[in-house]
Amino acid sequence: MIKILAISGSLRRASSNTTLLRASIMLAPEGVEINVYGGLGDLPLFNPDLEGNEPPSVLDFRARLQESDGVLIASPEYAHGVTGAIKNALDWLVGSGEFENKPVALVNASPRATHAQASLAETVTIMGGRIVAEASPTVALLGKGLDEAGIVAHPEISGAMHAAIAAFARAIESRRAE
Repeated sequence: MIKILAISGSLRRASSNTTLLRASIMLAPEGVEINVYGGLGDLPLFNPDLEGNEPPSVLDFRARLQESDGVLIASPEYAHGVTGAIKNALDWLVGSGEFENKPVALVNASPRATHAQASLAETVTIMGGRIVAEASPTVALLGKGLDEAGIVAHPEISGAMHAAIAAFARAIESRRAE
């Protein structure tokens, strides 16, 4: 079983990024388990003075990452950058090493979110994550108003996401074989 931790960079209840990640659970091929992390809003602001004495929410986040074979991130763009929530979460991981050589797929739910996507890719790469390009599609959800079932029923979007998750699983399997 391949375990993927999915992280949405949005705290919005009706986030298209979170919806896309939830739909990914249904689009995953057999043998791939995707869990959407729901604790992003519970992480305190990163404070290096707390290293070695991290709050339980940070320790839980790190443990979930350690248990995963790969990380799937979908994050919106705010003012040409990544959201504060996703940046804060990543900051908690810089010194602890959970991203070191971890396969990462960056899903973009809006073709207009190029600045945040580039920034996120830079951050993940500098943290040691291995971005799997063929598992990092851009899908156009903006203005479609699709829920999880609508995404799964949409041939273009569901096809792109299914193919991306399958490619991600192959990359993870390849990493295991190394």
